[in-house]
Amino acid sequence: MKVLKLSAQGLPQSWISLEQAVIHYAAEEVRWEMGAKVAVFHGGHNAITGEQSIITVNSIIGTRGVPNINPFNLKPGLTNSKLFARDRNICAYCGDHFHEEDLTREHIIPFAQNGVDVWMNVVTACRPCNHRKSHRTPEQAHMPLLYAPYVPSLWEDFILRNRRILADQMEFLMAHVPKSSRLIV
Repeated sequence: MKVLKLSAQGLPQSWISLEQAVIHYAAEEVRWEMGAKVAVFHGGHNAITGEQSIITVNSIIGTRGVPNINPFNLKPGLTNSKLFARDRNICAYCGDHFHEEDLTREHIIPFAQNGVDVWMNVVTACRPCNHRKSHRTPEQAHMPLLYAPYVPSLWEDFILRNRRILADQMEFLMAHVPKSSRLIV
């Protein structure tokens, strides 16, 4: 289980472990919290009062400090699993739905024609379509794209990064996803 760590302003920073979240709570860096309580940790006893320390971790925490980078300028890392999730495991050429192991990263403008490996030049393709298109552009191969590529937003990237998102975390993230996102069902 992962905790969604946000900046104090509510911008996603990272998915962290329960143990990392406890460190933020213990260091009094948690400014606010949302979502369900997901774990309770019992620590040692105070030598003077005899009270045991208890830290309750929520699924979403806002931490102190201001990020020193503008998260909206960040480009999400391109991985096959995030690409396939962005494209909902649908081949951009035949439109069929496939399991992840039957998909490939397809370069719209192929490397052989000076294409680059970036979000705006890749789509999900099944192996037969990728093979058929080969080292040609969609126009050269007479294989029009069924959907256009796009760079996921910061919010979409956090959804694409984590396969086990709790309902309250998903609700929080989806509230910020652009209306044009393919992640909206």
